[in-house]
Amino acid sequence: MKIGILGGGQLGRMLIQEALKYDDEFYTLDPASDAPCHMISYFTQGSFNDYETVLNFGQDKDVVTIEIEHVNADALSELENRGVKVVPNAKIVKTIQQKILQKEFYKAHDIPSPDFQAIWNHDEEITIPLPFVQKMNTGGYDGKGVQLIKNEADLQNVWKEASVIENLVDIEKELSVIVARNESGETKAFPVTEMVADPKLNLLDFNICPVLLDEEVEQQIHSITEKFLNAINSPGLFAIELFLDKKGKVWVNETAPRLHNSGHQSQEGNANSQFEQMYRVVKNLPLADTDAIIYSGMLNLVGSEGYTGKVIYKGMEEVMKLPETYIHLYGKTETKPGRKMGHINVLAESREELMEKLVKVKEMVRVIAE
Repeated sequence: MKIGILGGGQLGRMLIQEALKYDDEFYTLDPASDAPCHMISYFTQGSFNDYETVLNFGQDKDVVTIEIEHVNADALSELENRGVKVVPNAKIVKTIQQKILQKEFYKAHDIPSPDFQAIWNHDEEITIPLPFVQKMNTGGYDGKGVQLIKNEADLQNVWKEASVIENLVDIEKELSVIVARNESGETKAFPVTEMVADPKLNLLDFNICPVLLDEEVEQQIHSITEKFLNAINSPGLFAIELFLDKKGKVWVNETAPRLHNSGHQSQEGNANSQFEQMYRVVKNLPLADTDAIIYSGMLNLVGSEGYTGKVIYKGMEEVMKLPETYIHLYGKTETKPGRKMGHINVLAESREELMEKLVKVKEMVRVIAE
């Protein structure tokens, strides 16, 4: 089968790495000539935002999928019209890639998400009380395109572009659940993970699985995933990012219609990884067992502040001496501050041991430049 992927980054790379044990041809489209997928796929350099480029890339493929949501959804819709299978379908990609449509989707399907106001132009009066969160309607991910407006003085920093203004949640924990649905309608969810963010970069720092949650919270999450999977009416793998507030209520923050950073620990910590699951979704195969087999955690390897250029990984050999510690590099030759260059997965017998190991590894390794 010819499988086309819009985006040639690390998510596509790890999907292809997992799927190489099967028999398929992988094609990727990315604007960067040295994208992580360029050496392990039939690679086309070009813009996944350009209608004609996406159309030309996808028209001879059996199935087209995405590893980034900021693609030309109109081209995906036309590919569907021409008989190409698109996973997830063009409609749900278009809904999720626009924060306003995404929030309206939650509201329409009774999926709990913080109250919001859609702002289409800078003349509109903001009615959500301070403090609030502003999210750009399009283009934001990895902490970009999101800002906290805390007080009257911050109001001068409000972006003028179309955006969502959202009530601030009093967060106890940030959680994520990765769910899958194949074309046959079979669904499956991975165990919930806890995300610990780097406050400076607003990027995921550690990801921990499984999470100890009380039964009532687990039930809320189960209800959210069921409602979501019933509402999307599309095959796909989706990362639903959640807030657990201090009163015990679960809210949907946002959803990614693709593989996600919060599922990386599944590579060694679960019976099957999110990448195996995504492959099965794309091929409409029986979905994989997702059970957690041990405590697992992930830490991102991001470019250190003050370093731009050809990447050097300091301390990696010492990390390699540690048991149950697994390095995943993304094939990016150039580093810059905050750029995701890889991740490290760690296994442990308890949450306490896992956190100790993650902190230890984080202190051992640095991503710098020549």
